[in-house]
Amino acid sequence: MIDSPGATSERAPRIFDVIAVMFVAFLLISNIAATKVTALDAGPIHLVFDGGAILFPLTYVLGDVLSEVYGFARAKRVIILGFIMSVLASLTFLLVQVAPIGPGYENQAAFEAVLGFVPRIVAASVVGYLVGQLVNSFVLVKIRQRWGAERLWARLIGSTLLGEAFDTVLFCTIAFVGIIPGRDFFNYVLTGYVYKVGVEVVLLPITYRVVALVRKHEGLKPEEVLAA
Repeated sequence: MIDSPGATSERAPRIFDVIAVMFVAFLLISNIAATKVTALDAGPIHLVFDGGAILFPLTYVLGDVLSEVYGFARAKRVIILGFIMSVLASLTFLLVQVAPIGPGYENQAAFEAVLGFVPRIVAASVVGYLVGQLVNSFVLVKIRQRWGAERLWARLIGSTLLGEAFDTVLFCTIAFVGIIPGRDFFNYVLTGYVYKVGVEVVLLPITYRVVALVRKHEGLKPEEVLAA
């Protein structure tokens, strides 16, 4: 076994599949929840955000775990799988929407109003998500390679700052430009970015704990990454 910052272990993964399934599930749920835009007045501050903000930041936590424990190759595989499943979900909703209405079904307008918007949301999501997650994973791994297994907090925050910037700007622009008016749109982008980064910073102790637990289950030392 090589005890260096870039050391790898050849053992088979034990709970990689669980984390991968959770990652993809959180992504799909967030895509649907993002069809609702909401606003909140916190004193003098007017916040505009979508429902995807509730769960989507956790995909970055899981993405960090995947990159930190399993390496960029496995993390990229899960990210691409999430991309494919998002496209499949969008196509399914589209096909259901245009299918003939059966007898007794009276909710076509409601279905179209909510899930009919999903294709644009998913288009925005898959572009922002794919770029953002790959940037997040790549930056985390590169920081680890450069400075070793120490300073996990720097890797987590640094990768999130860049990954979420790409993700948020791309998603908000593709999904809601021309729908949310000028100043509110800027508010929406800024609120989304600050919120997502803030959530990961707040969840940093939990991310540390999750990374440690996953490493323990995989039988890895802090300086090891599970080889693809």
